[in-house]
Amino acid sequence: MQKLLSYPLTIIYFLCFLITLLIFHPIQWIGLNAFGYKGHKKSADLMNMCLMRCLHILGTRFTFNNAHHIETNQPLIVVCNHQSMYDISPLSVFLRKYHPKFISKIELGKGIPSVSYNLRHGGSVLIDRKNPRQSLPAIMKFGEYIEKNNRAAVIFPEGTRSKDGHPKPFQTKGLEILFKKAPSALVVPISINNSWKTVRYGKFPMGLGTHITFTVHKPLKVSTFANKQELINSIETTIKEHIHP
Repeated sequence: MQKLLSYPLTIIYFLCFLITLLIFHPIQWIGLNAFGYKGHKKSADLMNMCLMRCLHILGTRFTFNNAHHIETNQPLIVVCNHQSMYDISPLSVFLRKYHPKFISKIELGKGIPSVSYNLRHGGSVLIDRKNPRQSLPAIMKFGEYIEKNNRAAVIFPEGTRSKDGHPKPFQTKGLEILFKKAPSALVVPISINNSWKTVRYGKFPMGLGTHITFTVHKPLKVSTFANKQELINSIETTIKEHIHP
C-alpha cells in the first residue's frame, strides 16, 4: 500500500524538485555576478533549504545531532558515509555557517540546473575518479583553498553511495591529501543513517516516511596525529560504529 501511494507522491516531488532547480539557477547567477561570493552563498543556502522542504512531500524527516561546539574561524574536514544524493542538501543546510564545499564527481558539473552551477562556482571541487592526473591535483588545490579561507571540505571516503546502508571500505588517498594541504583543520566525523531508504525502490518511486539522521562525533585536530593512518582508522571506526542499516 505504501509503495502504491509513493507513485503519485514521487511525481509531485520530482515536479517540485525540478521547479526549485529551475528557479534558483538564475537566482544563483544574479547572486554571484551582482553580489559576489556572499550573494551566491545565500542563494545556494536558500535553494538547499527548499530542496529539503520538497522531500517533506514524501514524509521525509531530518534530525541533526551535534553535541559539540565547533568554532567557525578554522578549516574543517567533514568526513561522512554516503547513502544517497539526499545527503547533500541537509549537510549544506545544517553546516551552512561553516561554508561546506564538496568533493564531487566531474559528471555533476554539467547538465543539472542549479546543482552544476553551484558546484562549479561555489568553491566545491569536481574530480574525475578514473583519472588520478586530474583528481589528485584538484584535491590538492581544494585543500589549499580550505586552509586559506577557513571553509569546510565535505568528503565521502567510500567513493560511492551505499545502496543498502552498509558502509563500504574507506578510500584514503583523498583524506591524506586534505590532511597534508589543510594541516590546521579540525576533522568532523558524521554518521548518516537511513538516507538510502529514500531510494529503496530505485530511482522511481521513492521511499516514504524516511527519517534521515546525522550524528556528529567528537572533532579531531589533524595536527595532533603524527600518524595520519591512525587518524583515518579512528574516523572510519567511529563513523561505522554508528551506522544502523
